Amino acid sequence: QARNAEKAMTALARFRQAQLEEGKVKERRPFLASECSELPKAEKWRRQIISEISKKVAQIQNAGLGEFRIRDLNDEINKLLREKGHWEVRIKELGGPDYAVIFCECESPPQVYLVKILDGP
Repeated sequence: QARNAEKAMTALARFRQAQLEEGKVKERRPFLASECSELPKAEKWRRQIISEISKKVAQIQNAGLGEFRIRDLNDEINKLLREKGHWEVRIKELGGPDYAVIFCECESPPQVYLVKILDGP
């Protein structure tokens, strides 16, 4: 009992509690898009994923990266692209825009391009 009381009094614990009370704790993206029931939040999570994809695409274009790091980044980007697709489906279900129709003009999906980078000319 005394140990738990000591833990509760640490500076970090007090800071974390104050953040929780003020509502400043960063909200985590739901693991499943279907768990989200609000259109604005779904749009927010989609934008966050797009931002993560952009950062990783910028990293993968670094010529100094080794093959294994490039493959890891490629896998992460493809995973994020799949996740973005799940969020776009959820956004449509919640009455938002159909992003699949809006962006269907592209010739090939981005993951095909990234694989071509790895395989060479």
